[in-house]
Amino acid sequence: MADHNKNNAQDSKQADTAPLLSRRNLLKHAGLVGAAAVASSTTGTVSAAAASSTATPNHIRVREAFETLTSLQSDTLDAIVDRILPSDENGPGAKEARATHYIDRALAGFRTVDRESYGLGLLAIDEEALLRHGNPFHRLSAAQQDTLLRAVEQNEIEGFESSGSAFFSMVRNHTIEGTFSDPYYGGNRDFIGWDMLGYPGVRMGASPQEVTNEETIEPSRQSAYDLPPFTKQPVAASGGGSNGH
Repeated sequence: MADHNKNNAQDSKQADTAPLLSRRNLLKHAGLVGAAAVASSTTGTVSAAAASSTATPNHIRVREAFETLTSLQSDTLDAIVDRILPSDENGPGAKEARATHYIDRALAGFRTVDRESYGLGLLAIDEEALLRHGNPFHRLSAAQQDTLLRAVEQNEIEGFESSGSAFFSMVRNHTIEGTFSDPYYGGNRDFIGWDMLGYPGVRMGASPQEVTNEETIEPSRQSAYDLPPFTKQPVAASGGGSNGH
């Protein structure tokens, strides 16, 4: 038991000192990512052991419906985005920004081409987690998750549509999009991503003083689609037409 506790402590320490990807590096590249959407779904399910629930009558977890992801797939993807851009002492990360919801929403939209890739990829990761540790990916420790994701990135695991590295790169890009894009697309909840970047948000214009002192601009706390040019206001009826109506 002592050895077991010692190993758990080591895993936790490794997770704290060696995250999969640093927040700093992601923030450096976040500006290069567009505010597109993501896509992916799945066509298979993992074994019954992975789908089993440990909820007790005293603690019932309330689930939120997804458009394309199954319950297990959303749990797996949520755990992955959480390791790609985890929360830390500086603030919340991709999971809190609802990057998974952004991805799921895109799977039902213009990125439906990625559905099979996501389905196979999430299945491969969960099956490998079951093989190595006897639990689905979202139930592993942070250190175990990082190790498995590195194996995916280094093409050490089979079962992906093209390759593990291609799948990891796709999910990483979509995680960044979901965290930092306009909240209109389903992610960046409570403007978590924009706060992380220090981005004050969209606005119709800025004065010379605001441009000079950009860091002092008060956050707008609104989506671009909340601005008048993007909102669809009813067109006022004219007083009369040429046809007399």
